[in-house]
Amino acid sequence: MSLASHPSRAFMPYPEVDVRHAPGGPLHGLRFAAKDLFDVAGYPTGGGNPHVLAMSGIRTSTAPAVQCLLDAGAAFVGKTHTDELAFSMNGKNAHYGAPVNGAAPDRITGGSSSGSASAVSNGLCDFALGTDTGGSVRAPASHCGLFGIRPTHGRVSLAQCLPLCDSLDTCGFFARDIFTFARVADVLLGSDAAALPTSPRLLLAQDLFALPTPGAREALLPVVARIEGALGKADAVAAADRPIDDLYWAFRYVQGWEAWRSDGGMIERYGLQLGPDVAARFAFSKAVTAGQYDEATQVRRAFTTHLAALLGNDGVLLLPTMPDISPLSDAAAGSLEDYRNRAVQMLCLAGLSGFPQISLPLARRDGAPLGFSLLGPAGSDRSLIALAERVVAAAG
Repeated sequence: MSLASHPSRAFMPYPEVDVRHAPGGPLHGLRFAAKDLFDVAGYPTGGGNPHVLAMSGIRTSTAPAVQCLLDAGAAFVGKTHTDELAFSMNGKNAHYGAPVNGAAPDRITGGSSSGSASAVSNGLCDFALGTDTGGSVRAPASHCGLFGIRPTHGRVSLAQCLPLCDSLDTCGFFARDIFTFARVADVLLGSDAAALPTSPRLLLAQDLFALPTPGAREALLPVVARIEGALGKADAVAAADRPIDDLYWAFRYVQGWEAWRSDGGMIERYGLQLGPDVAARFAFSKAVTAGQYDEATQVRRAFTTHLAALLGNDGVLLLPTMPDISPLSDAAAGSLEDYRNRAVQMLCLAGLSGFPQISLPLARRDGAPLGFSLLGPAGSDRSLIALAERVVAAAG
């Protein structure tokens, strides 16, 4: 059975192409996939929309992030589904359907890196590339029981990758185990310019822990206790410098303003047919005013200054990744939208600041995985993963 016909529905049904990789290297023996936003020579880049796919043509060169992995010896196995134009968080594409969550088949994968999370959680590859603008790696990682990272903004190249929001887009990745995750990080991230100390200050984000459902909080607090028992007491702090709702709206306005400038002209010129939820988001984006964007940018700058001061060079924030376990696949559209909006409140901190955040599969409830996050200072990505390795051992 080809990966494209696998019942997980993780992969785009493109004809298989022989993509050459180095015969050896630090990732030799590992197989990977890439979200269908990244160019790979021999494949089209569809962006989750049939009209974009029709205009794509076959790419003749490969995105630097993908090429970096090939040069390190990893074998490319295919391109994975994405929510339309990467502007969703539930993984249900109106044109192509929904990939299957390998950790909880009755629940959504989350998106927009839905196919990549599905491919890894179903064991079809060892790791996969995704993108994270508003949570598109961190949300599926939490839902599918995976390790997932949103790196420091700009740390990994997004050249030859379809954009959504230039100041928010990042290239992240998934793996099932921390050892593979760290191997990929060594290649994609390299060494830190601003490494964390061996024993960083642990900070417990009280305001973020107030946002999940009671059941999710109950599942996550024992993880905190185990981490503190192994690595030291975390100081309780407020991660935000203002009401979380203010940050939520700042994120929405920045995202909307940039998304419309990225895709609005194409949508209107070619009459792209979009799924109802994505169409509604672009309608919101078109209506964002310059004044709203400017005010949101000021909020963003002030918050980033606050968070940088809170973390310093040695602080790591402990926080929930998502408000709860993944919603059921048959949940109503309105319920999924409500869940998405609650999730954005929690996910927007890393997006607004550009700081790295890792989601770790350390909790479960009702038989489904639930992520726990570490957020560090800008540029601390690789040492944050080293800390994650210690956290996994402590929470095991």
